[in-house]
Amino acid sequence: MSLPEIKLVFDDPVQRKKVPKHLADYSPEERRDVAKALGFPAFRATQVSTHYFAHLSDDPQTWSDIPAQMRQSIADQLTPKLIELVRSVSCDAGTTRKDLWKLHDGVLVESVLMRYTDRVTVCISSQAGCGMNCPFCATGQAGLTRNLSAGEITEQIVAAARACANGELPGGPIRLSNIVFMGMGEPLANYNAVMRSVRNITDPNPDGLGISARSVTVSTVGLVNGIEKLTEEGIAVTLAVSLHTPDDELRDTLVPINSRWNIKEVLAAADGYEKRTGRRYSIEYALIRDINDQSWRSDLLGRLLKNRNAHVNLIPLNPTPGSKWTASRREDEAEFVRILESYGVPVTVRDTRGREIDGACGQLAAAEKTRID
Repeated sequence: MSLPEIKLVFDDPVQRKKVPKHLADYSPEERRDVAKALGFPAFRATQVSTHYFAHLSDDPQTWSDIPAQMRQSIADQLTPKLIELVRSVSCDAGTTRKDLWKLHDGVLVESVLMRYTDRVTVCISSQAGCGMNCPFCATGQAGLTRNLSAGEITEQIVAAARACANGELPGGPIRLSNIVFMGMGEPLANYNAVMRSVRNITDPNPDGLGISARSVTVSTVGLVNGIEKLTEEGIAVTLAVSLHTPDDELRDTLVPINSRWNIKEVLAAADGYEKRTGRRYSIEYALIRDINDQSWRSDLLGRLLKNRNAHVNLIPLNPTPGSKWTASRREDEAEFVRILESYGVPVTVRDTRGREIDGACGQLAAAEKTRID
């Protein structure tokens, strides 16, 4: 393996500044080589991985199997601080918590931790902002600032796992069970960092968090080349396709990448993923009043999906301040569901959480940036 200079940094053409390299940016094999390049025995990388992924420890002074005089140095070089909590806001009696993180260059991103009766899910960001330009999305309105490194993505997940283990949510300590790449950014537009993060999640301890791939959801607005690459990975995560309408004419406006890959191409790629992995995929559909919630669109969507191994996740739109877009009427939502079910298409309406805490992706970061400015 060819290593960069000892002060390891992450380079990406979308980066504005270089991000310090972190243990989580490397494969387990590479971590050992990195430790040696830094002047440590290779096995120190495995020790640090154990503390980081298995024990969720961010305090090197508790790493008792590493000599005391070495702990801070090895922590600084293998697990540099990549994200800093700016503030947390909670609702739903504390079971929903949005965390705002400042990255090393001052960029802001968000993650959301949600405790349900049977699971805890964290929704994480893979980019600062988003370049997909979907007009109803707060993150899309902000544009793309930069990609996140695998370390920055993984740090959000480990922080969530630590919060769960420490009992920071009502109900006491619990294990983080589900991770969804549905926060800020288009995951498949930051493919390599996202896939390294997915492996950090699914690799068994001490190389990763040991969470099942079936508990990981990777969303996309329809980057067909990314779906095809994901199909070849051999990791059976849940694929979620943000479709939002069944007709190309409207989708060209709601999801501008549709002009590159249309609905037929996106669904064909998703079918290919399902055939290869055996995993049913999800169709994400934000219901927007008088825009995409008409009964004829539900009928068209039902006809498109009735013979596919797909599940529709209807999302009542969480409106952003000043936006003309708002959630559908309850009666229109109910009719949309009824029509899809008449085609035998599995459908659920997503639990709406976080409206009191700037719940839509990008809202809290935008509010904080406005406050600072």
